[in-house]
Amino acid sequence: MLRTLPGLENAHVIKPAYAVEYDYVPAVQTTHSLMSKDIKGLFFGGQINGTSGYEEAAAQGLIAGINAFNYLNNSEMLELSRSSSYIGTLIDDLVTKDIDDPYRMLTSRSEYRLLLRQDNADTRLTPIGKKVGLIDDKQFKVFTDKHEAVEKELIRIKDAKISATDEVNSVLAKYNEHIERGIKISELLKRPNIDYKVIKEIDTMTASLNIPVDVSEQVEILVKYDGYLKRQEFQVEQAGKLDKYKIPDDIDYTKIDHISSETKDKLNKIRPKTLAQASRIGGVKPADISILMVMLERHQIARKVLQ
Repeated sequence: MLRTLPGLENAHVIKPAYAVEYDYVPAVQTTHSLMSKDIKGLFFGGQINGTSGYEEAAAQGLIAGINAFNYLNNSEMLELSRSSSYIGTLIDDLVTKDIDDPYRMLTSRSEYRLLLRQDNADTRLTPIGKKVGLIDDKQFKVFTDKHEAVEKELIRIKDAKISATDEVNSVLAKYNEHIERGIKISELLKRPNIDYKVIKEIDTMTASLNIPVDVSEQVEILVKYDGYLKRQEFQVEQAGKLDKYKIPDDIDYTKIDHISSETKDKLNKIRPKTLAQASRIGGVKPADISILMVMLERHQIARKVLQ
C-alpha cells in the first residue's frame, strides 16, 4: 500500500512505528533544517526528535522532507522563523531548548500568537511554498488575488464614509450603536458590535461589491486589532535585531570571560547560530547575551580591519 503513494515507490517498512518503544535523538543535535549536526544529509522528523502527536510529526516530516530534497540538489535549507509559523516555533523550541518530556505544540508556546492566525496562514506561508515548489501557479494566483483584494478593500474603507442619517442610525440602533457625524468605514468597523454584515446594511457600495467572506474576515481582523498587531510586529522587529548577529561556527565559549560555566556549557551543547537563538536557551541570562553581543561586534570590526 505504501508504495502506491508518490515518492514512496521504493519504501521499506523496517518496523511498525505506533505504540512501540523507540529510540530518540535529542533535538539539540539537529539544526533548524532538522539535519543532524554530526552527519550531513541525515534528517530527523517526528517522534525521534522527542515530540508527541500526529500534527507535530507531520510538520517535522514536511520540513525534513523539503530539506532532504534541497540538500540533494545543493539548494538553500528551509528554516522557518518563530514569527512565521507554529512549525517554526516547534522546531526552534526543539533545537534550542533541552527538552526532557515529550513535546506537544501548544499555541501558548508562541510569543507571536496574534500574528500566527488561521486567517492569514496563506499570507505567511504561500510565498514560501511557492519558492520550494509545493505551490503551483494556479494555486498561487488564488492567493495573490485574495491578497490584492484584501489590500484594495483596506484602502477603500480608509477613505469611504458613512453619513450620520436617521436611516443609518436606525440600523445601528439594533446593534446598540450610534454615530453623531460622518465616519470612515474603517473607524466604524473598529467598534466591537460592528462587523461587515452591519456595514453592508448601511452602505450600498459595500453591499454591491460582493466581497468574498475570506477577504472581509481578514480585513475585519486587520482593522479591529490594528494596534495590537502593530505592537507584535514591533516585537518581531526588535527580536530580529538579535538575529543579525551571526555566531561563528568555530567559536570557543570556554575562552569567553564574564559568563558563567553553566552558560558556557549550554551554549557549547546547543551551538546557537545567532544571538537571538542564544537568548532563547534556558538559563542564558540577558547579561550573558550583552557580553556575547559586545564580543561579536569586536569580531566583526576585527574582520573588517583584516580585510
